[in-house]
Amino acid sequence: MFPRAEFGSYYGRPIIKAPSWAARDIAGYFFLGGLAGAGSVLAAGAQLTGRTGLATGMKVSSLAAVSLSAAALINDLGRPSRFANMLRVLKPTSPMSVGSWLLSGYGPAAGAAALSAVTGRLPRAGAAATATAALLGPAVATYTAVLAADTAVPAWHGAHRELPYLFAASATAAAAGMALVLAPPHENTPARCAAVLAAAADAVATRAAERRLGMVAETYREGRAGRLLRCAEVLTCGAAATAALVGRRHRPAAVAAGLALLTGSACTRFGVFAAGIASAEDPAYTVVPQRTTQGATAPPSE
Repeated sequence: MFPRAEFGSYYGRPIIKAPSWAARDIAGYFFLGGLAGAGSVLAAGAQLTGRTGLATGMKVSSLAAVSLSAAALINDLGRPSRFANMLRVLKPTSPMSVGSWLLSGYGPAAGAAALSAVTGRLPRAGAAATATAALLGPAVATYTAVLAADTAVPAWHGAHRELPYLFAASATAAAAGMALVLAPPHENTPARCAAVLAAAADAVATRAAERRLGMVAETYREGRAGRLLRCAEVLTCGAAATAALVGRRHRPAAVAAGLALLTGSACTRFGVFAAGIASAEDPAYTVVPQRTTQGATAPPSE
């Protein structure tokens, strides 16, 4: 009896407010946190297998990455006191609160592990700090995905199941890349294996997220986000293949592959960030998927 309603918004204005986060600070915070957390896991494995050069390099790089990550977060917050205020309470239902406490626990552990490795002092305390950082590392690397998915941003919330896996794969790629840059060739076997696994997991998680998102997946394929994510895929897959084939025999090739993995991981984080902003700014990505879902679940009319 009546024509189907067409989508429209008030003068085409966004329905939800896009996050006011600065891309350099928050996407950089995502990337650096992932590098730090995954790097600590790789450092612990290297220490257990006697790869001291790799272990020391990854401990130092994880400390540097988490320090820069915290600096980027504080810079976006505007004042250091705001970060301290988030530690006044622990709210398990808030990803930001849990993440703040994770960083507060992980940072000192990563620092103690790096200091012990560089100076050679207090090896038992250093081993305990390494283990602590490795235990907290996976959460540090992936909680930012939960933080993003907990918002109303369509490109992030719609992929809330796949985003942690994508961030874990991206973090593993970054840590493998750093290891290839820092480790001597005879110690980089774990990094080469991690690079191949990360490239495969990254591709699978991205495709799964796009299938779940439906039309919102356009924000992952078009514009700035699309360019960044395509670059990430090319760099990550190409670097993983290079590392697997010639990374052990040729030090320059291993370093080049490592730098490509780091760049690809950064492109992934910045691409996901850009996709989220694009989906929040276009009201169609907020309303049309909701109407489609409601139409699919509504009982048939008599």
